[in-house]
Amino acid sequence: MPKSNDFYEHKNQKIRNVYLDYAAATPIEPTISSVMQKIYKENFANPSSIHSLGVEAGRVLEKSRKDVALILGAHSHEVIFTSGSTESNNLAIFGVLYATEERLPHIVTTNIEHSSILEICRYLERINKAKVTYMEVEANGIVHPEKIKKALNKNTVLVSVMYGNSEIGTIQPIREIAKEVRHFNKINNKKIIFHTDATQAVNYLPIQVLKLGVDLMSMGSVKFYGPRGIGMLYIKRNTAIRKIMQGGDQQFDLRSGSYNLPGIVGFAEALKLTEKIKEEKLLRLTKLRDYFFAKLQKLSKAAFDSDLLINGDLRNRLPNNINITIPNIPSDLLVIELSARGIMASAKSACKSGDGKASYVIKAINKNAKDTDGSLRFSLGRQTTKAEIDYVIKALVEILKKLKKWYK
Repeated sequence: MPKSNDFYEHKNQKIRNVYLDYAAATPIEPTISSVMQKIYKENFANPSSIHSLGVEAGRVLEKSRKDVALILGAHSHEVIFTSGSTESNNLAIFGVLYATEERLPHIVTTNIEHSSILEICRYLERINKAKVTYMEVEANGIVHPEKIKKALNKNTVLVSVMYGNSEIGTIQPIREIAKEVRHFNKINNKKIIFHTDATQAVNYLPIQVLKLGVDLMSMGSVKFYGPRGIGMLYIKRNTAIRKIMQGGDQQFDLRSGSYNLPGIVGFAEALKLTEKIKEEKLLRLTKLRDYFFAKLQKLSKAAFDSDLLINGDLRNRLPNNINITIPNIPSDLLVIELSARGIMASAKSACKSGDGKASYVIKAINKNAKDTDGSLRFSLGRQTTKAEIDYVIKALVEILKKLKKWYK
């Protein structure tokens, strides 16, 4: 991964590489990679095999499962490994629908969820397999638990609300939403299941499932400095859910397929390291994020030729997230100009980048947002420095002075 002291040539100038897209992907920690290499060499056997090498691989697998469960405050059999957050979200939603007896089940979610939630919900609506309420968030990007409560009805089987938003970094009141769901269940003798996608939250927020009050929780280690292609779904015991893939009875008959043992071990080790350093990184990145915001707000209006908008709540947001809108300048152009100066940022979630449209998340919190308005997401990480932020601010001023000649 590019370090802050790496440079490359651009128009006869030395330009530093600054990676500020950690919300899209994080580099794997070298120690995690080393552990995985050992597994590839020494524990290559299938953990489902009954010979001695398979039994040893199974022991390694179950140790990793226990390590993850301990961090979550869960039981080992409540931890299901998947290929990533998207598969975990699919298993959560389709799995609950496969298990319900409701003829037309009702799902409650928000209008700023990740595409791996929203696209599933829209698909289910198109094929008339579910009715979905997309609860609108407030202008600060946060949904009121009371709104979720009012959306529940006798046909509701699932509520899915993202813990930390991947684009604007807003932190949803998961505990309060869980309380509303439990209260509704109690007084109506229901068993509505509450799911949260915690993918972006793992690095910085508490993830103990009993304290959060969730029944299902998704995550993928590519977001917390672990390997790609491995994720997890926590499934609270006695939750009504069925597997969505056929082909085997692995993982308590909830997820078919041979185990990705190196990935599972890497996932567990990355999660353990993340928990160990979480408080330290939370404090450091909060200071850097606030420094970034202060620098942006101090920039002269002449540099922008318009008001710069900060998207999302300033307090209830992830410590590594800076998301801004610059009116009348296309997002993709801003990202390309930054990249030409060695700065890696994004316009929105990587899953939706490059489509030439304004972010649906930004449109949800700003009804006046246009496709011609540029939004930028800078997401900080463990290697981010204050000097890099200063360089980004300087480059941004330079870019906007250049582009405002053509975009008014």
